[in-house]
Amino acid sequence: MSRLEISDLITAVDPAGRRLPVSRAEVVERLRAAGDVRAARLVAGLPADPDGVLDPAAVDRLLIGVHTELQRLSEELRIGDRLVQLLGPLFAAIRSTGAAGPYRLVDVGCGLGYLVRRLAATGALGPRVELVGVDLDAALVGEADRLARAERLDCRFVHGDAFALPEAATVYVSTGVLHHFPEPALAAFFRAQGDSPALAFCHYDIAATGLAPVGAWVFHRARMRHPLGRHDGVASARRAHGDETLLRAAAASGMRPLLYEPRRVANPFCTTLRPVLGLRPQLEAPLRRELGRAARRLLGPEQFAAAAR
Repeated sequence: MSRLEISDLITAVDPAGRRLPVSRAEVVERLRAAGDVRAARLVAGLPADPDGVLDPAAVDRLLIGVHTELQRLSEELRIGDRLVQLLGPLFAAIRSTGAAGPYRLVDVGCGLGYLVRRLAATGALGPRVELVGVDLDAALVGEADRLARAERLDCRFVHGDAFALPEAATVYVSTGVLHHFPEPALAAFFRAQGDSPALAFCHYDIAATGLAPVGAWVFHRARMRHPLGRHDGVASARRAHGDETLLRAAAASGMRPLLYEPRRVANPFCTTLRPVLGLRPQLEAPLRRELGRAARRLLGPEQFAAAAR
């Protein structure tokens, strides 16, 4: 069965981020052609106008609801705390090199902005760090902005292309985005960051373990109310890139590619997300110092190859 996610198919934007109409029948046919009859039935039940174009307002409400449930799942799995365990030392390493601030963290594909809002609420990255979330989905960005204002947080959200912002990022981050890219597009994604002035990137995605689809099914079945969220949660786990693929694609950035807690050195029962990093050369030694004993979990291509033998 092809590994398609419904949420990828029911919205579309042009390169400028403008909403495009989506034919319900075309999405249904694509899912049926992929052998996913269940997903096709779900989409066939979504509201559409007399011409068969999916109702954008209904789609927005659905995706905001699903992302709200995903945020709750992230909170239960303490994803924010795990990210800070690496992002904190990364920003400390950047400061130790004398890189001029203020610094800017850009969350690519931020959704409802859970990570950015959590970082703003806790101040975990220290002073003079501007927090920016960017997404091509205007409805999700609008809801992220509303939540941030309601929580009186010092962060901002932008609808558009994260690599076309007028201000340069210091660090690019994402959570749960990488599996949406096929491998050739994944290399282009990393290359765009290497071509920017950014000092580093740190992208967390689902660890491609044999247990990932099972764990995704259990957690999403227990915590996601809408069938779309349950379906896409398992599809995401099945689409996850392996460690070798991530290292190879990250190398296209021209930065030093590193994996933290790769599959061969991590407990598969405990690993849900793990990050791939890219660092400018001057950052690797300070980051390892800041990580202390945890630096043993940070593997470059040569250490990764050695661990595989």
